[in-house]
Amino acid sequence: MSSALFTPLTLRGVTAPNRVWMPPMCQYSAAPGGDAVGAATDWHFTHHAARAAGGTGLIVVEATAVSPEGRITPYDLGLWNDTQARSLERITAFLREQGTVPAIQLAHAGRKASTERTWVGRGRPLAPEEPYGWRPVSSGPHAFSPAHTAPEELSAEQIGTVVRHFAEAARRALSAGFQAVEIHGAHGYLIHQFLSPQTNRRTDAYGGSFEGRARLALEVAEAVRAVWPEDLPLFFRVSATDWLSENPADAREGWTVEQSVRLAKELAARGVDLVDVSSGGLVPDAAVTTGPGYQVPFAEAVRTGSGLPVAAVGQITGARQAEEILAAGRADAVLIGRELLRDPSFARRAAAELGDAVRGPVQYHLA
Repeated sequence: MSSALFTPLTLRGVTAPNRVWMPPMCQYSAAPGGDAVGAATDWHFTHHAARAAGGTGLIVVEATAVSPEGRITPYDLGLWNDTQARSLERITAFLREQGTVPAIQLAHAGRKASTERTWVGRGRPLAPEEPYGWRPVSSGPHAFSPAHTAPEELSAEQIGTVVRHFAEAARRALSAGFQAVEIHGAHGYLIHQFLSPQTNRRTDAYGGSFEGRARLALEVAEAVRAVWPEDLPLFFRVSATDWLSENPADAREGWTVEQSVRLAKELAARGVDLVDVSSGGLVPDAAVTTGPGYQVPFAEAVRTGSGLPVAAVGQITGARQAEEILAAGRADAVLIGRELLRDPSFARRAAAELGDAVRGPVQYHLA
């Protein structure tokens, strides 16, 4: 009998051969300027190709900016022009040859934009006057931290442009060969900044009530779904909690699991097929309680409350741990991040441990 971890999962017309999935993990390795700005490089190809050859069932390419100001760093991937789309074709073709579903996360960093790479000054903010720096935009004028540049508050017209940029990026993702697309609504980036009452203090149609704060997320989902083929799945990544309401000593109001469930229901009505459930990232000083599988209860709550399939992520590092999560019905797939950085063939090792098997490159048959 097959394990739950190595049972295929079909969403619309796409079947992932197993439920070992790789989440989007920024490599900060694209050119920061010039004609190749935001384009994938040999590093991106090698990074993703190794995990596909290692048996990973679905790979979500890192947060890819829908506009230049939507990048986290100047070194992010982008999908605001056709050159960037063409640079990704080699990656999607190889992943599909290996039986891996290629997916991509479309993102806008909002007020957390214009920073250095994480290994340079711990990702310090880049001021607009610095080389490759720019002024971020957000739901309001409040900076992520005292060190960050205060963002420009987006007007209603500018918000409409952001929505259009997501749809245009989705069209390019399709032309590049991706079979699934994920909207990044988590980790304190732009859509999350609109969702949370901690960062959204607007008084217009994009603020105030849950309906107002969720409006951008739902408009983006509608716009992307409208250009994304009916037979291909659409994902949405959410931070299920800002980790403010969980702390009795923190009086700040934040986004909660209950609101995430409500949002998931609204997303389902707009054609979203799976919610990728993470947490945190909105404020730099939230008290986050971590540990093995610490975000799985959030995924389970969203799955139970909304009826949508979910992917669980967060310190899932072992085959039996992943198997237990899926077998218990707490999630429909697991996103293995840091462990796949350490071991590109995690899926193959996990299959052997569970007495299962995954397809491997014929060139490696002697192994």
